[in-house]
Parts: sequence; C-alpha cells; structure tokens
Amino acid sequence: MRGDDVTPFHDLGEYMALPRVLSLRLSPDGRRLVAVVRELTPDRKRYRTALWQVDPGGAEPRRLTRSVAGEGQPEFLPDGSLLFTSGRTDEDKDEEKVQRLWLLPADGGEPRVVADPPGGIEDLAVARDAGTVVYAASVLPGDAGHRERRRSAGVTATLHESLPVRDWDHQLGPGDRRLFAASPPETAGSGLGTPRDLTPEPGQALNGQSFAITPDGTTVVTGWWLPEGRGGLRSELVAIDTTTGERRVLATADGVDFHSPVVAPDGRTVLCKRELHATYEEPPHETLWLVPLGGGEGRDLIPGADRWPYYPAWSPDGRTVYFAADQRGRFPVFRADVATGEVTRMTGDDAAYEIAGVSPDGRYVYALRSGIDAPEAPVRLDVTEPVGALEPLRTWDAPVLPGSLTEVTAATADGAAIRGWLVLPSGASASSPAPLLLWVHGGPYASWSAWTWRWNPWLMAARGYAVLLPDPALSLGYGQDFIRRAHGNWGPVPYDDLMTITDATVARDDVDLNRTAVMGGSYGGFMANWIAGHTGRFKAIVSHASAWPLDTFVTSDEAHYLIREFGDPADRPERWVANDPARHVKEIRTPILVIHGDRDYRVPIANGLRLWSDLVRRDAEAKFLYFPDENHWILTPGNATVWYETVFAFLAQHVLGEKWKRPDLL
Repeated sequence: MRGDDVTPFHDLGEYMALPRVLSLRLSPDGRRLVAVVRELTPDRKRYRTALWQVDPGGAEPRRLTRSVAGEGQPEFLPDGSLLFTSGRTDEDKDEEKVQRLWLLPADGGEPRVVADPPGGIEDLAVARDAGTVVYAASVLPGDAGHRERRRSAGVTATLHESLPVRDWDHQLGPGDRRLFAASPPETAGSGLGTPRDLTPEPGQALNGQSFAITPDGTTVVTGWWLPEGRGGLRSELVAIDTTTGERRVLATADGVDFHSPVVAPDGRTVLCKRELHATYEEPPHETLWLVPLGGGEGRDLIPGADRWPYYPAWSPDGRTVYFAADQRGRFPVFRADVATGEVTRMTGDDAAYEIAGVSPDGRYVYALRSGIDAPEAPVRLDVTEPVGALEPLRTWDAPVLPGSLTEVTAATADGAAIRGWLVLPSGASASSPAPLLLWVHGGPYASWSAWTWRWNPWLMAARGYAVLLPDPALSLGYGQDFIRRAHGNWGPVPYDDLMTITDATVARDDVDLNRTAVMGGSYGGFMANWIAGHTGRFKAIVSHASAWPLDTFVTSDEAHYLIREFGDPADRPERWVANDPARHVKEIRTPILVIHGDRDYRVPIANGLRLWSDLVRRDAEAKFLYFPDENHWILTPGNATVWYETVFAFLAQHVLGEKWKRPDLL
C-alpha cells in the first residue's frame, strides 16, 4: 500500500494482479481441498490458472502445479492422486496446446500424462469408488486421419445441418463432443485404460452438457439435446452404460430441459435441474428434480421453493441435499430434506455461496464464499448448527475496499418492492456528495448478489463514484411473480423499476442528484440503450455488448430462448417492436460509449456496429470501443485495462466535467 486511503482498486495494474479463486474440489476422504486459482503471467499479457491445495485444518495454502499453459478441472481418484487438464507439454513452451489429462500422485512427485485424445479433453468425472474416468472430447467425423487431412489441406470450414452454430465465445464443430470411459491407471507409471467411445455419432446432443458418474463406475448420466422444431432444442436426461454404451432415457418432457445431474451417494438416485421453458404466456422456471436411476417417475425435490436452485450437493447419507439460490440480493445455502421436501436456510449473512462438496461425516459443507464487498474465498459451514457456523479457510487476504456497502429500497407504482446495493466511496457525505453510476446487471434472469471481477463497482468507487446495483423486474431471488411482472415486457417495466430506485438513491444527501450516469452489459446494455431513448436525466451512458435493434439478436445462439417468450418475429412481431430500443433512437440526447467484441456470439457484433452507425448518422455524441479478438466478456488483462480506462475517461468527461483524455494505448 502507498497510504491508508490507497487500495488495489486505485491502480488497475494492482487490481489485475490480484489472485482469483475460480473453483474448489473436495477429495472423497474430506482431507484435501484443491482450488483453481487464476493469476497474471509475468509478462502481464494474459491470465493462467494453477492448482493450490487448501487445508481444511487451517494451514497455509500450498501450490501444487506450475506451468506456462496452466491447469484446471481437478478430480480425485480413489487412491488420492489428482487428475487435472492442461495444455502443458514436456517442453512447456509458451504456445496454446490441446488439453491433455495429467495425474499428480497422492504423495507428490512429477505429474504425468495419462490421456491425450487428438481433440483434447473438455471435461471429466471420476467414479468415487471404482475410479472409472469419463471424459468429454471433440472427435471429427471420419477416420483417425481426418483431422490431419483437414489441417494439411488448409480447411477450416464446418458444414452445419442444425442450430446452433456458435456458443457464447466459441464455434461449434466440426467435431462432435463425445463421452469416453476408461479404467484408472493400473500401475504407478501407466496411463488410463483403453478408452471406450460411449456416444458415437451424437451430433450436437452433448454440446455444453455436464455429466456425472455413479460411484461404482457402471453408469454415466448426462443431459442430451433433442430438436424441438423451428430451430429450438430441449434436453432430456439419459443414463449410459460405461461398458456397452447402451443409452436409456431417465426423464423427458415437451417444453422441459433436464440437465446438470448429480448422482446420490448410493448410486440409486439422480438429482438434476428441471427447467420449464418460457412460453408466450409464462416465464421460465427452474427446480431440482429427483429421478430413480433404475427407472420410474421423477419428482420435484423442492416443490414449495419459489427460487431457482444452483450448486446442489448430496449429504453422505443421501437424506439431505444442499443447494444455493438467489434470495433478495444474497445467495445463501439452503438444506432440503429428501423425504419431505422441507427447505431450511443455512446461512444468514449477505454473501453468495458456490457449494463444492460435503465432508464424509456430513458435518461440513465446503464452498466458495463471496459478496458484493468480498471476493471468492474458501469456507466451511458446520451444518450441525441450526444456522450453519461459518469458518473461513486460510488462503489470501482480501483486498482493502475504497468505500462501504449499504442497501437501498423503493416502492413502485404497482406496489412492488425494489431493492439494490449501493457502493459508497470513502468520503461521500452531505457536504461532499458522490456522483452516481447506475449499473444494470445482465441476464436478465440474474441479480447483484456476488463478487464480480469483470464488472467491479469498487474500481468506480476508487474514483469517487457511488454505484447503484439494483435488481429490477426479471431479477432472480424475489419469486416467480416478480419475474412475471416483466414477462415479454423487457423494456418498460424494468425501466420504471430502475428509475424508481434511482430516484430513491439520489434523494440521499451523500449522492449528487445532478451528476449521474448509466452503465450495463448484455441485458444491462440493452437496458442502457432503452434508458437512452426514454430519458435525458443522465449525463453519460455506457452500453456494452447490447442488442440493437432487438431482432438482430435472432442471429445469436440464444435466439430460441427469446423466441419462446417473444414469439417468432416473422409471425408475432408485437413484442419485438414494443421492446426494441432502436425505435427510440430519435430521442437519444445523452452521450453514449458503445463497447463490443467481434467474437461475441451471445450478442453478435452486428448489434454493436448497428448501434454505433445509427448514432453517428444522427450526429449523436458517441464513441465506439471495439475489440477484434474478445468475446461477450473482455478477458485479457491488457484489453480489460483499456476497457476500464476508456470508461473512466468517458465518465470523467461527461459526469465530472473533465477534459477528454484518450487512454494511452488506444
């Protein structure tokens, strides 16, 4: 530190260098926790990941791996050895390689390669008792030489015969994602057994699907995509025999997705997500679904819970399922009784939890804990207490924050209660009120409840801004009726909510009524565009990865989700027209910073280009920050730095009245 009032958030270089804990994995014996940690490379040009061991007993964390390529996806074998994926090679040169499967012996030593499929390993699971390994890999059609023949001929084309063709930040094809099963290494120096292709010719059925394996290694359970007509998809849940590859359906229904399985400790029951598709009349809804592995009717585990559950984990005796869910700007841990469906909240703080596992004795739930005011850190929760007793585990010190966090609420004209978090910079007071930045979350089915490295309000607080993080209609954690308020009405209703809570916030004496701005990305960018066309109250607007015009979004991989709710624009254009921010371009008077990545496949670049060109043709005051090699998120350290520098400069010009200063590297 350079002084009591200076934090890592005052210096982008220091901020980018902070270690970031991405995930946790608990060993079957409960004695070891392995964390995937992202760190800045010495040349500061990119991030890489490494595996660290976190001690449940409180000792210092210990680094397990180190390479130029980085490591991820840790999974334990029954003997305590650790599998992980990495693009490292024996030479470990600084170049991208396919992900191979490595094994780190339980007693230490050097890791070795145990599986190296030509298309690399995308994901893996290990049978708790048998040690059978199931991994996902991309396989090209044709024989084993097909990949090399394409490479030699300079062919990169893909022939698609169904939707989708892209997903978030990567192209789909030309290979198919397949599942392979293999026995664990038999000797100290051997690799996995001969892999068995469990899913020949799956097409796109396994794209993005997670999978789980029974403790005895005999069955893998996964979601399986099926076409539902007009480019749509639905997912059924299937069980696949790891010896024969025989596939049978466990759960399927029209208008429903079954996915994200977690097998019970006794291997007889599967827990999965059951997601009801949105329709023109009703919004989507998610719950936890129990399915007998041997066949039979499934049932809702939490029928009375009006929340969307995430990160489910079984207790060792199979009587309890722990999960996390949005709850009024928090993301607490809940306990569900398998027999009765009774749900109990286990954490009472303002934090968000990502459950990693339950100890073998059933006493502790291990998780990553974060909050709007705290980055992810490992903790354990003693669930023998009525409300779980929380114990932080020893890792890295949390950075000092440049301000404080409070909560704001407001009531809308239709009687809804709107709330949000307010980040206040140090020194904000009645005599020195802070300028306000309204930051709209993405989704739209999301909420401000957890720490975020990509959209960090404390960087703005370090520059003197108060940051309002509200949850308008469509946000999670307030029940289905709160979502239903804006179903098919993504513009007007959330807009009214946002203006209502902004009014309540600027009424505070420590917030400056006359110096306000708006920022948002993805759905938040869509709302920023909507706000721009409906009010001139803000001094500046930042629109990142936003839809414009709305029907341009139909080229996205997410189009079939929106079409369920809005209807096909060729057949039912009403909602597309009523919710299109581009219809109000003539009303825009506020300076706008447009930001978009060319490799954004969630909201394709055509949206950003059209927004920019429409603003320029109307002589609007605008700038366009374009990233040719970034996607929906701006991920590399250098580009993330200029992202923030440009936002800082744009807001300083229009909100603070400072002279425009172009970032040095642009």
